[in-house]
Amino acid sequence: MGLGINPALVKRVAEADLVLLVGGRMSEIPSQSYTLFDIPVPKQQLVHVHPDSGELGRVYRASLAINASPVAFAAELSALPAPAHVPWAASTEEMRKSYLAWSDPTPVKTPGKLQMGGVMAYLESHLPADAIMTNGAGNFATWLHRFHRFTRFGTQLAPTSGSMGYGLPAAVGGKRLHPDRMVVCFAGDGCFMMHGQEFATAVQYYLPIIVLIIDNGMYGTIRMHQEKTYPGRISATQLRNPDFAQYAVAFGGHGERVETTEQFGPAFERAVASGKPAILHLLIDPEAITPTTTITKLREAAMKS
Repeated sequence: MGLGINPALVKRVAEADLVLLVGGRMSEIPSQSYTLFDIPVPKQQLVHVHPDSGELGRVYRASLAINASPVAFAAELSALPAPAHVPWAASTEEMRKSYLAWSDPTPVKTPGKLQMGGVMAYLESHLPADAIMTNGAGNFATWLHRFHRFTRFGTQLAPTSGSMGYGLPAAVGGKRLHPDRMVVCFAGDGCFMMHGQEFATAVQYYLPIIVLIIDNGMYGTIRMHQEKTYPGRISATQLRNPDFAQYAVAFGGHGERVETTEQFGPAFERAVASGKPAILHLLIDPEAITPTTTITKLREAAMKS
C-alpha cells in the first residue's frame, strides 16, 4: 500500500470484509489520501496491531485493537495451528499474478529516448537482493515504488510528508552504516538540489553511493497538479539545471550523462567499478510525467472537464 499502487489492490482492500493491519498506521499515502476506510468507523472489520497505544483508535476505530509489536504479534500467531483449508487461497494467487504484472516495467513506454521502464528492468535484474534504495519526494519516486520488488527488510529509506531532498543524505547514512551493501539513491532534479551538497559528504568519507538524478527540467509533481487544475498555466516550476555529471566530478566523484536507455547499463557498471560516489544524470523527456500519462494528456483531460 503506497505510491504507484496497483488499482486491483486498492479495489481488493476497499471491498474486503476483514483487514488485518499489523504495525502500520494507514496514514495518508497507504490509505490513498484517507479514502480506503471510512473515518472514524471503517465499513471493513479492522483488526489493528500497533506498538504505540496512542495510535490505536487515533484515526480509525478498530473492531479489535491490539497493543503489540509486529514481532510479538507474529510470534503469538505462529503458535496457532494452521487451518486445513484457506478459503482465500485462489484469490491470493490471483492477486499475486496481478502484482507481478503491475510491477513489470518492460511493457511501460513513455516519450523520449531514455525509458525509465528500461532503467528499472536493468536494476531489477542486476541489483543485489540486499541493496538499499533511497528516494526523495516527487513523481520520479513512483518508478521505484511501483517497479522495485522489495524482498528484504531494511532495504528502503524513504520520506514521509513529501520531504524533498531526503534521498541523498539517506543514502550517505545508509552507506555509512552498511558499507558492504550497495546503496542507490533516486532523486529528481529539483529534489536533488534541496540537499545536493551532501554529495561532498559521500566523497569526504569514501562512501561509494550511486545517485540517479532523473532530470526532466522541472518540479514535476507540482507541474502535474498545475496541469490538472489550471491547464497550460505554468508557474515557477521550470528549472535551470547544472550538468550534474560534472557536478559529481567537481567534488571528486564519478559522473556520467545518460541520454538513452541503452547507455544506462554500461554507465551504471562504470559507476560501480569506479569505487567512488557517483552521479548518473538521466535526461528524461518532460512529457514523461508519470509511468501512465503525459503532460499533454493531463492538460487535454483538464481542459475537457
